[in-house]
Parts: sequence; structure tokens; C-alpha cells
Amino acid sequence: MLQRLFITYRNIILLAFMAIPIGIAVGALAAIFGKVLLLFTEIRMEYAYWLIPFLGLIGALIVWFNQKFGGISRKGMALIFEAGHGIAKDIPLRLIPLTIAGTWLTHLFGGSAGREGVAIQIGGTLAHGIGKRLPIENSPKILLITGMAAGFAGLFGTPIGATFFAIEVLTVGTIEHEALIPALIAAFTAAFISSSLGLERFAFTLTDQLSLSGPLAIKLLIIGVIFGITGGLFSAALHKLKELFAGKLKNPILRIFTVGIVVSLFSLLCWGGRYSGLGTNLIAASFEGNSFPWDFALKFIFTVITLSAGFQGGEVTPLFAIGSTLGVALASLLGLPPAFAAALGYVALFGSATNTLIAPILLGAEVFGYGYTPYFAIVCALAYVCNGNISIYPLQKGIWIKEL
Repeated sequence: MLQRLFITYRNIILLAFMAIPIGIAVGALAAIFGKVLLLFTEIRMEYAYWLIPFLGLIGALIVWFNQKFGGISRKGMALIFEAGHGIAKDIPLRLIPLTIAGTWLTHLFGGSAGREGVAIQIGGTLAHGIGKRLPIENSPKILLITGMAAGFAGLFGTPIGATFFAIEVLTVGTIEHEALIPALIAAFTAAFISSSLGLERFAFTLTDQLSLSGPLAIKLLIIGVIFGITGGLFSAALHKLKELFAGKLKNPILRIFTVGIVVSLFSLLCWGGRYSGLGTNLIAASFEGNSFPWDFALKFIFTVITLSAGFQGGEVTPLFAIGSTLGVALASLLGLPPAFAAALGYVALFGSATNTLIAPILLGAEVFGYGYTPYFAIVCALAYVCNGNISIYPLQKGIWIKEL
């Protein structure tokens, strides 16, 4: 018994110690990736009519390059999930430069995509490689989760939400408690490093004075259900459209080229690229009172089409944008403060689409203030229950992707 306890605590200390260099390395890479991505975003916004028309051609180049040099790395986020479930034994380091370059190009030329997928893949790849070399049971999976948390935290600056996202996203309803301590250490380390290197995090302090009365509870119920359904529809549409595109355009280079041309054309027609890129412009507009009632719908459509065609990036930041703009649209109908409703949508739609519960609640507290945690908990719980049990991550365990 004493020997078992000694081994257990020794392993905890060793993994916690390893989390520090993982957090430093991943935080630095996340900062570089994030700052260059923001620079490319500014360039695209300034020269939209010169860059966006080439989205299809750039997409074809991304796919060709990945086919020629990517190997198993072409699986991207799916490979991270396979490693987390013990299906894949190795994650090649080339996954990192390939996914970074593909995402930079996607954003520079106007694709509607996110960035968290890259950060998670950076962290997961580095940490999993370290875990394979440690004489500790289950260390590859534990450090994979640790790296995922570090990547998310380094990019978004939300270490607590990042930690719980990493430990609950692989399998619905399961908390990977073995990874909690190293993930938390790595997440805080990565967030500190990326912040020190100049990568700014998004934060908005809510000032609305609210009390949880009966009428407000009913409004929260309504808005939570709507966010849950919308997140489920986003995930379902993503899966279905990927299948449709793959069936109709079997050549992946031709597929991304053709869809890229269509996306670029409509991106320019819709306010000169308003719905291109991350959607941070829409997030800012929702909290500044400058969003349009249809912003959430168009960002939804552009993001699903872009990612279904094979462009790289992620889904989370566009989900933040869709949720916050949908929240503003619902605020006027339900008589809620716009910024408050935008914050609810920001976190609840993320939780609904990723099929996570604790992470979005804590993320909301970190971004908008801990005093609003009860409201985030209510709305995120409703969204979690009403999402149809569908996730943007098809290899997430413990779920059933419903047929529409």
C-alpha cells in the first residue's frame, strides 16, 4: 500500500514538473502563431479585394501540399483525438508547421475559420511526444491533455476554462482527473508566457445589475434552449456538408478549389469580407452595439462551408462570434441587456457545439467576470442538454451523431 502511494505521488510530481516546460514551449508557439494570424487578419481586411479572390487557389495549394508531405498528419484534429483514445500511437511533429501554415493562408485569403484547432494540435503534439518517453502509466494521454490545455490557454488567455475543456472534451461525461494538475499548471504557464510575449486576450467586463427573478429565469430558459439547438445544428451541418462535398466532389483539390471560389465571391458581396476570418470583428461589434441581426446566420453559413471544403483552422472563435451576435439579436426580442445576452451566447454556443459543460461556464467567468457565473451555469446547462448530443468533433466518445 505504501509503495503504491509512493509511486502515485511520485508520478503526480513528475507530471506536474513536466507541465512547466510544456507550458513554456506551447505558450511561446501559441503567441507566435496568434500574433502572425492577427497580422494576416489586418492585411486581409485592408486588401480584401486583392486577396479574397484567390481563396480557392490557395485552398488547392494547401491540400496539394498536405497530400504530398503530410502523411498521417493530414488528419489534423482527428489524429489528436485518436491519440487521446489510444488508437494512434504517434503524432508526427510535422503536423505543427503544416497546420500553422494552412491556417495562416486560410485566414489571409478570407476563409471563415477559427484558430483553436491549431493551438490544441501544437500542444497535443509536443506533449504527447514527451509523454511517450516517460516511464509512467498512461503518461502519453495525460500529457496530451496537458498540451491541449496549454494550447487553448496560450491562445485565449483563459487557463481555467482551457484546463476543463481539455479534460472533458475527449469523452462526454468523463473528467480525465489524472490530467487535472499537470493540465492546470501547463495552462497557467502557457497563458503567462503568451501574455508576456504580447498576445492580448479578449475580455469584457459586464456591468449589468441583475437579480435572478422569475421573468429573468424564463428568459434564460428560452435563450439557453435556442443556443443549444443552434450549436447542435452547427455541428450537424458541419458533418453533413463534409459528407455532401466529399460525395459530389471526390477530388479534394478540386473540391476545395471550387468551394473556395464560391466562398470568396460571396464573401466580397457580403460587405467586403465581413464574414471572413475569425469573426473577432463580429464579436467586437456585438459588444459595441454595432452588429446586424443577420450576422449570426451568415457567419454560421460561411464557417460551415469553409471548414467542410477542407480549409484549416478551427471552429471555436467563429462559434464565439455566432453566439455573441445571436445573443444580441435575441436580446431585443426578450428584453435582455445586449452585452449580457452576447456574453451568454459567446459561452453557451461554444459549449453546445463542443458538447462540453464545465469549460464554457468557467470560460465565461474568466472573460466576463465571476459575478455572472450563475447565469452562465444556467444557460450553458440548458444548451448542453438541448444540443442533440452532437459535437463538432466526430471522434469525441460517448456521443451519438444523430441522423437528420
